[in-house]
Amino acid sequence: MAEPEYAIVGLIRKAQGIRGEVVVEPLTDKPDVVFASGSRVFAGTPKGDLARSRDVRGEEEIPTLTVAGAKPFKKGLIVQFEELQDRDSAELWRGRYLLARFSELPPLEADQVYLHDLIGMKVVTRTGDDIGAVTTFYELPQGIMLDINTARGSVVVPYRPEIIVRTDIEARTIVIDDKLGFLDDASGFIE
Repeated sequence: MAEPEYAIVGLIRKAQGIRGEVVVEPLTDKPDVVFASGSRVFAGTPKGDLARSRDVRGEEEIPTLTVAGAKPFKKGLIVQFEELQDRDSAELWRGRYLLARFSELPPLEADQVYLHDLIGMKVVTRTGDDIGAVTTFYELPQGIMLDINTARGSVVVPYRPEIIVRTDIEARTIVIDDKLGFLDDASGFIE
């Protein structure tokens, strides 16, 4: 499997004002670097793939935006992109994920992981019991929640230090401590 070239770095929530600014929810620990003036971001899917479109000649293109400026706004940013000059063009980007090239991002620290890397990871308990695999994640006000497909159905578990013991990118495994009982309803397989 080829390594992905892009990371999800933001989500455009809505247009803001009449000059093409948008409200962006940053999905990165380094929004000041990712959304610095002159930086490029690409239209993406929730899985971290490039969103391709066709131009008026029918040729495939990857919608790209260049940051003209950004400023803090509530729990996100108001970003002005060079390509979005009015509210109508900004509205077309509502709900779009933004991607950046890994090569243009600061390196991850030892305890960090890209969200899209969590998809498909095997989930086990501290004692090594197999729980299932991560099918998706949700970004809620309470934080990141992992949807885990278990033998008895789907379970949603917070991706928080109280629950997650270790995330091993190389082994594609997440070790959890279920001392809070998240698996009680869906995990009769743990004896």
